[in-house]
Amino acid sequence: MNLNVVNLVGHAGANPDIKYFDSGRVLCKLTLAVNRPTRNSDQPDWFNLEIWGKTAEIAGNYVRKGSLIGVQGSLKIETWTDRNTGKERSKPVIKVDRLDLLGSKRDVNPNAVGGYPSDSEF
Repeated sequence: MNLNVVNLVGHAGANPDIKYFDSGRVLCKLTLAVNRPTRNSDQPDWFNLEIWGKTAEIAGNYVRKGSLIGVQGSLKIETWTDRNTGKERSKPVIKVDRLDLLGSKRDVNPNAVGGYPSDSEF
């Protein structure tokens, strides 16, 4: 049995980066800071998020830097060859299947409802 499920709650590290493709697909890239308690303070761990479809548009409309959000998705590893060194590089990315807007009503449109399932397009 294979299981690849990631659940995270944290704060958006920047405003969403939205891209619209000629095919009609929509992609949102976003960073998420999740606090990890240490002995002296909380240290943020940073995660790269990839959100597709209608959920990407919702993120673009309602998520702002500092917004508290919850995500559920799967972990994927992006790989590429560094142009300068020729070495293989990689980074983990969370492919979001569900987005929950957890901030106060001041942070989002009061008519918005959390728990948006993503239109996974990969």
